[in-house]
Amino acid sequence: MNKPESFDAIYARACERKGGTAQLESLLPQVLSEDELLQYADAELLSAMSKQVFQSGFVWKVVEHKWPQYRQAFFEFDPLKILLLSPEQLQQRAADPQLIRHLTKTQAIYDNALMVREIAQEHGSLARYIALWPVEEITGLWQQLKQRGARLGGNTGPYFLRHIGKDTFLLTEDIKSYLTTHKLVDAGFTSKSGLSQVQAVFNHWQQCSGRSMAQISKVIACSTGDNHL
Repeated sequence: MNKPESFDAIYARACERKGGTAQLESLLPQVLSEDELLQYADAELLSAMSKQVFQSGFVWKVVEHKWPQYRQAFFEFDPLKILLLSPEQLQQRAADPQLIRHLTKTQAIYDNALMVREIAQEHGSLARYIALWPVEEITGLWQQLKQRGARLGGNTGPYFLRHIGKDTFLLTEDIKSYLTTHKLVDAGFTSKSGLSQVQAVFNHWQQCSGRSMAQISKVIACSTGDNHL
């Protein structure tokens, strides 16, 4: 594998493509502190997680429009109340025209409520589990969400983390293309070795720049591909 390009060079290229430093900085995401993440209730996190599952491969605006009905149908996403639903009640909700007719994604709400309860029993709360997870091992949290939860593989888990303010990079097509073109990864992006290589590269950039993983990720994306100003 090659040595990573300097982050300063990547940042300069992204600024040029986006019309200057101010314009680029306005695009960079903000992340929450550990204390801020700890303020989330498990129900809030389950709601955000479930919404991300439904938005994956679907029209986001439709999901957003229907989410108030989901909060009502699923008890404001209280995990313990959701776990009292019978298979028949889940099927009824999956067929409800006021919701989205998708049985496996509806089932994922239940399955992920079970994960949330188990993690809360082990660590006090899902918020604590996420907040205390070290950013320099963030792909490990991706894997935990994928393995312990339902339909949280691919970019769904990382996008959920980004949405709630947990610091994480993303493996968008632009970023994967950059990493491949610069020969920084020689394994599949879904493999353990590939994710380890990506994590090491982002850790290097984080140590050099002092920026969050989320901001580094966005700068990389802005520095390559077809997303010019």
